[in-house]
Amino acid sequence: MAVRPAVAAADAGQLTVWYDGDCPICTAEIGLMRRLDRASAIEFVDLSLPDACPSDRNARLARLHAQPRGGPMVAGAAAFVAMWRVLPALRPLAVLASLPLILWILERAYGLFLRVRPVLQVIVRWGLARGAGGTR
Repeated sequence: MAVRPAVAAADAGQLTVWYDGDCPICTAEIGLMRRLDRASAIEFVDLSLPDACPSDRNARLARLHAQPRGGPMVAGAAAFVAMWRVLPALRPLAVLASLPLILWILERAYGLFLRVRPVLQVIVRWGLARGAGGTR
């Protein structure tokens, strides 16, 4: 239950999201969020850039992190929900995902994704390289 107030805090305004800019899956996800963020409510911080991390870089790279302005840091599924909450198109999804059972399921699914992410990154990079090589 401690996660729910932190997720709801994103309603108040700006949100900072730290992401792995070296991960093609992460950059694709953030690209979509940027397109949906027409009000520029989210500050996206690419952790692959030097001096981009205000705290433990490895911890921030291990899971998606978000922090509403003036609110507590959230990570994992709660960070996604915080991001969805400030995007009008995804706000209904955020309301549903804020339910404790749904958030618990999303967190477990995110944990599974994190386990296979290194393999998925290799596959995506291979596909991108192959696609780039085929268009020359």
